Amino acid sequence: MKILKFGGSSVANRENIKKVFQIIKSRQKEGEIALVFSAFGGVTEVLLKSARLANEGDKSYLKDLKTLEERHLDMVRELIPIQLQSSVLTYVKVRFNELEDLFHGIFLIKECSPRTLDYVGSFGERLSAFILAEALKVEGLPATYLDAREVIRTSARFGNAKVDFSATNDLILDYFHTHPGLKVITGFIASTAKGETTTLGRSGSDYTAAIFASALDADCLEIWTDVSGVLTSDPRLVYTAFTIPQLSYNEAMELSHFGAKVIFPATMQPAMKKDIPIYIKNTFEPENPGTLINGDAPNGKIIKGISSLSDVSLLNIVGGGLIEVVGVSHRVFGALADAGVNVILISQASSEHSICIAIQSADVAIAKEVIEKEFLTEIRNGEMDPVLVVPDMAIVAAVGENMKHNPGASGRMFQALGQNNVNVYAIAQGSSELNISAVVSRVDLQKALNALHEAFFLSDNKVLHVFLVGVGLIGKALIKMIANQREKLQRENLLDIHIHGLANSRFMSFSEDGFDLKNCPMPGENGNDQAMDLEKFTQIMDDMNFSNSVFVDCTASQEVADIYERVLEAKVPIVTPNKKANSGSLERYRALKKLAGKRGVKFLYETNVAAGLPVINTLQDLMLSGDKVVRIEAVLSGSMNYIFSELEKGLPFSDVVKVAKEKGYTEPDPRDDLSGMDVARKILILGREAEQDLHFEDITIQSMVPSDCEKAGSVEEFFEKLQAHDGEFTELLQEASSKGQKLRFMAILENGKAKVGLGSFDNSHPFYNLKGSDNMILFTTERYFDFPMIIRGPGAGADVTAAGVFADVIRLGNYSR
Repeated sequence: MKILKFGGSSVANRENIKKVFQIIKSRQKEGEIALVFSAFGGVTEVLLKSARLANEGDKSYLKDLKTLEERHLDMVRELIPIQLQSSVLTYVKVRFNELEDLFHGIFLIKECSPRTLDYVGSFGERLSAFILAEALKVEGLPATYLDAREVIRTSARFGNAKVDFSATNDLILDYFHTHPGLKVITGFIASTAKGETTTLGRSGSDYTAAIFASALDADCLEIWTDVSGVLTSDPRLVYTAFTIPQLSYNEAMELSHFGAKVIFPATMQPAMKKDIPIYIKNTFEPENPGTLINGDAPNGKIIKGISSLSDVSLLNIVGGGLIEVVGVSHRVFGALADAGVNVILISQASSEHSICIAIQSADVAIAKEVIEKEFLTEIRNGEMDPVLVVPDMAIVAAVGENMKHNPGASGRMFQALGQNNVNVYAIAQGSSELNISAVVSRVDLQKALNALHEAFFLSDNKVLHVFLVGVGLIGKALIKMIANQREKLQRENLLDIHIHGLANSRFMSFSEDGFDLKNCPMPGENGNDQAMDLEKFTQIMDDMNFSNSVFVDCTASQEVADIYERVLEAKVPIVTPNKKANSGSLERYRALKKLAGKRGVKFLYETNVAAGLPVINTLQDLMLSGDKVVRIEAVLSGSMNYIFSELEKGLPFSDVVKVAKEKGYTEPDPRDDLSGMDVARKILILGREAEQDLHFEDITIQSMVPSDCEKAGSVEEFFEKLQAHDGEFTELLQEASSKGQKLRFMAILENGKAKVGLGSFDNSHPFYNLKGSDNMILFTTERYFDFPMIIRGPGAGADVTAAGVFADVIRLGNYSR
């Protein structure tokens, strides 16, 4: 014997019902079955809503009732041939006549008791099961309609009645012995010994199926719904959630208590007593194995699932007068129980100085009132503080029987939360080690769930969720690198990178699942792209609320740099080659670094100075180790070094600059490079990283832009005017050559001051042999005094800069392990 239960979504319309009938036919071939049906999708909710409207004197309940009647009549017409419809249509009309009379009575006396609501709620299942039983007969399956009120006996606790299993089991067995064939049973409803209609509460139809399975010693219970089993977490919040193949009864009950809505504790209790396996299956994917729930707890993942409750508040009961006082907890929980307030979670320190409890937010006002009333004397005497309410909380719960066999489960849980800057307000864990619960801010719920899901289920691959502003040469090169290296990173570095946000100066695009990086459309290429709005971009990033989000700025925009504080405050790390933030005021530079430290997130800008060369990291390591910088000499502009290296080949200066621009070594307007401002910003950043109080005013800059060229209205006009100065640069080159020297545009930092400009060097200096777009930095420090530390390599071009940004992103993945 198998019991099959079908939920409201499974029988919501004719198409779904036809799928259900196919499942029933295939199961009947395997052996004897019995069926339990919920009301057609959404019917019970409308019935209860209509009862409330009638109770409030609102006649619109009549419209809802008429709509429901038409829906059921249409279902009969769709499922049953016209020549067989008469008796079924009559049954439906009689039931709705009863309902109309019942609602009219409620409307007149303005009273709707729990007893009445149970009777109102019973009509949904009575209608659906009767219609479906008749439809099954049409399908060639001789079915018998069974109103569960005939066989399930309960207490008179209307709304959530308690089952009398002794009487119920006898009645079920007797009925099945005297009524052979396929039984079609109403879910959700039962009756008292006096014949009064009751309902079985939350997930009552599932409970009905479990009651029958237990009474009949069924081989299994199959619950057919619209999802493929119990998922590892809420798929609306965790996009990588997947079906759990198997759960123990205890694990399933723990998950259901903290929000997993596929299965409920009451359903499992009758099945647990008889060790009857429960299968959670998907009506729309019947071939999917779904989830098996039984008495086994097989080896495998430490955690089986991560559940959550979102509408929670904390109550903190604090006071020195509570220490070592017997009966405090009894008084607290007694007062709450008397007020009908359910306590979800309890946490108490060993000092006994405070008790922290979590309750549904709807109960906060009454809970605070009754506790303060109970402890009125203690509060007046200063032995206890007024009850502190912390609203807008949520609970995340990691559940799994294997935790008891694996030390470190709680450590992994809180490490994952900590690395994603999710603050934990309270913790609870039972001695069974089956569940670890933590209270977090509701705004952090999605981030917390994703962080825990990744830590326990996707721990082989750390996932970074990137939001990229700037998809010019550097941004496009970065996307290409991530796409090309993704498989290798997943395989060797255990790191997966998804890009969810892209933006240029005009448009922005988003993808919750992550863009296809091999065929990634640029912002503005999709019809649904939005106009660029930095505030909205960061808001959408916040709303997606991924764990391990990363903000990547590949622009040179001051406007983008101005939102760094906003991003860091949201606990999102930043990776950027944009120098504007760090080369602004000294106060802001320090404030950004302090804020990143305070919020516990990384602010990485290795590419601020020398593209992909490890300059910033090297300097930071020197300073952390206690070294002190005496002098920095640096060729920091790959474009400028390229220009003066090529000048040695005898080409006119204006032509060399034009070629550098075409190769992408300079900014779109080469004056930005030739002015020396870019180098000045870089030496300013290096000086600050060397722990010197360096301001922009402390830098002397020699510009390579002739005065008349500065005023050119366009880049084309600039190049035209620059030709007139080719001879001046040729003379500079010849003068240096006559001394056996080469020209280099460089920066020097010493004694808290910096100079940027053109210098000439003979073959005794390392700068002499620089070629192309290479950068070179010489650190003279207390440790590297006689022989400076030298860093050399390519310092210009989108690819090398993108490679440096990519390295910082990968570094972030390693930091967050």
